[in-house]
Amino acid sequence: MYVKRNQSGEIVSISKVAEREFTESLGDDAPEILQFLQSEKSAEQLALEQTDQAMARVLEDVVSLLVEQGVIRFTDLPAIAQDKLLARRELRGKRQGIQLLDDGDNLHL
Repeated sequence: MYVKRNQSGEIVSISKVAEREFTESLGDDAPEILQFLQSEKSAEQLALEQTDQAMARVLEDVVSLLVEQGVIRFTDLPAIAQDKLLARRELRGKRQGIQLLDDGDNLHL
């Protein structure tokens, strides 16, 4: 990616091709590029991303409920879906284990 900077050195525009004002090259995954792209997202895009994360959690819970109630079998799901759900379950389990150390009362003793 090629970047154009303002007088403060901040990225103000990016381009896939080198042009007169876009002479500095940065990798696609450069932190400055990612930060610039994130800052250009609209409030609606950011809200949609947040709801996507919440919906993923809801779908995980729905799948778990359907499996628990015998409506579907976990093995009926495509292998890739099984792998993703198992990985998320493991990560959530680790996170819950860590939270067990905190009783949530936020007292500063």
